[in-house]
Amino acid sequence: MFNDITTLLLHPKAFKGAIDILVDRYRRRDISVVAGIEARGFIFGPPIALAIGAKFVPLRKPKKLPGEVISEEYELEYGHDCLQMHVGAVDVGERVLVIDDVVATGGTPPI
Repeated sequence: MFNDITTLLLHPKAFKGAIDILVDRYRRRDISVVAGIEARGFIFGPPIALAIGAKFVPLRKPKKLPGEVISEEYELEYGHDCLQMHVGAVDVGERVLVIDDVVATGGTPPI
């Protein structure tokens, strides 16, 4: 079963509640970077990053970010895809929380 998050976004109290649950879960985990996968990771990632005092790093499809990027290609059940981020956005030793919309599809690579 698949439930889309767009209906959650129509209800501010429910959306805040969802963010609060994630913040409570990760607040004391020494996370310094929240990386959001395009596009719904951009909705949840920034408020979580702000609440836990971490920086936000967008992970985007190819050719969407300006400047120098690093890429990671991955296989899908129906082909392959790629995510990119800015070079230097994450430093060695930083703990990263990756936010995506749906993990169950298996479309995004484990990081």
